[in-house]
Amino acid sequence: MGLHFAFAVNNNNQFEKKHFGDADKYLIFKQESDKIVLLSEEFNHFKMMDEELEHGSKKKGNAIIEFLKNKRVSCLVAKQFGKNLKMVNKHFIPVIVSSEQHEEVVQILNHHIHWIEDEKKSSTSNYKLFTIKSGILKSSIKK
Repeated sequence: MGLHFAFAVNNNNQFEKKHFGDADKYLIFKQESDKIVLLSEEFNHFKMMDEELEHGSKKKGNAIIEFLKNKRVSCLVAKQFGKNLKMVNKHFIPVIVSSEQHEEVVQILNHHIHWIEDEKKSSTSNYKLFTIKSGILKSSIKK
C-alpha cells in the first residue's frame, strides 16, 4: 500500500505539544514493505501564515493540505491538532502520539500499522482520529 506520513516536529526532530500546523518542520516517511523509512525533511513555510489575523486559519490549513498532498502524504502525526482537524481529516488520517522521539514513534506506528492501513482502505475521506499511547484508540471527529 505504501502509506506516507508527515511527522510534525521541532528543529531537533522531536514532537512538541504544538498543533500540527505550528511545527518547525515535517519529516516525511514512507512505508516500505515491513518498515517506515525517512524520505525528506520539509521546513514549515506556513507556520506564521495568517497567524496575526486568526490562529488556525483556513488559508493556512489549506496551504498545508495542498503542500502535503503534493508529497503524497496520507497520514499526519503530531502531539496535538487544532481546529483545522475537521479540514485535514477529509484528506489525511490524523494520529496523535505521546512520545517526543520520532524514532520511537516509527516503531510504534510499525506495530500498529494494520489499523492505519485498514482505515485507509475502508475510507476515502472523513478519516477517524487515532491516538497512540501505550495502546491505540480510534475515534470519530466531531463535526
